[in-house]
Amino acid sequence: MRIADEQDRAFQLLRRKVREARVLCPTVESLLQSVQFTGRLSVVVQNGRILKSGYEEGYFTRRHDERMVG
Repeated sequence: MRIADEQDRAFQLLRRKVREARVLCPTVESLLQSVQFTGRLSVVVQNGRILKSGYEEGYFTRRHDERMVG
């Protein structure tokens, strides 16, 4: 399996966890590292409950670099 495919799969999982307001679960940090995420995650909490979560992308794929070379 190509590294780009693994990163794409990890990023899709990260996006799903953010949508489901599960950004505080332990796997999110490893997902952020595996996709080399450099954006910003935000979490809005009220009375101990997550009301909203989201992200601003600063994510750049390696595929763009590969296209520049080839």
